[in-house]
Amino acid sequence: MSKKILVLNTGGTIAMSVDDSEGVKPLDDQAVGKILPFLTRYADVTMKNVLHLPSPHMTPELMNFLRQQIEAELAHDSCDGVVITHGTDTLEETAYFLDLTLSHTVPIVVTGAMRSSNELGADGPVNLISSVRTAADPGSVDKGVLVVFNDEIHAACHVTKTHTSNVATFQSPQYGPIGTVSKKHVQYHHAPLVREHYSISHADANVPLIKAVAGMDPSWIRFLIEQPIDGLVVEAFGLGNLPPAIIPTLKQVLNKGIPIVLVSRCYNGQVQDVYDYEGGGRQLKEMGIVFSNGLNGQKARLKLIVALQQSRDAKTLQKWFDK
Repeated sequence: MSKKILVLNTGGTIAMSVDDSEGVKPLDDQAVGKILPFLTRYADVTMKNVLHLPSPHMTPELMNFLRQQIEAELAHDSCDGVVITHGTDTLEETAYFLDLTLSHTVPIVVTGAMRSSNELGADGPVNLISSVRTAADPGSVDKGVLVVFNDEIHAACHVTKTHTSNVATFQSPQYGPIGTVSKKHVQYHHAPLVREHYSISHADANVPLIKAVAGMDPSWIRFLIEQPIDGLVVEAFGLGNLPPAIIPTLKQVLNKGIPIVLVSRCYNGQVQDVYDYEGGGRQLKEMGIVFSNGLNGQKARLKLIVALQQSRDAKTLQKWFDK
């Protein structure tokens, strides 16, 4: 019996076309549907249009709306797997948000395209076919949310967009893909050992993300003290160090009871409390800043938005960000 796969369309380049001015625009809301006849050899596929947005328009609130749509579909046991088409700019964020907030073991696959539907060499059709095949494969069960692009399967917690235009843009620094899609098989060779789940009702926490640079002026972030923020994520240098000039401002943020999560602006490795100087990781850890275990800035922000619904306690948050 064919597996039942639900394809939820949210927009993005996979659903766009090039117009006469050579601009890529969301002109074709049937672009993804045109691929449907090619999918039936792999599964019993149903398509639904949930959103029709370029991915820069995506927000955590819309990610949560998408989660609710998936929960409602799975509550009726209406499908064996879900494929989500999405724009690539924020695809990794939506995939990771869903990975944190969906507790189901059925395969959830996110895909998209780097070339619009009427461009020569459009990658949307093959990515969608590979995603449906992945969602229908028994080996995809209980592996968390997956991102399928360019015949590779990536874990949502590790994958990131690495190139502005290359069809092989999605990579997982340090870890690599967890599987591949060939002409005849879906094959896995490893998977994340830890799966997290956080129950949420909303996703409206105000959590800014700032990036450290040499000679950073504290006035650039001092205004945050007076803002109604719920948390803060800082992309630090290297192993987890910051310019000493901004340390007093960060202390004021912490004194207001606002959690701060530290990540590295490097795309490999994780922050650690090693360096013992003003602004060094050891001082930051002693201040009560939460150190993240290898997440990039945009994902750490989403994890903090989700985690804040459970706790604002730094020790509890540190335990979760160690995972």
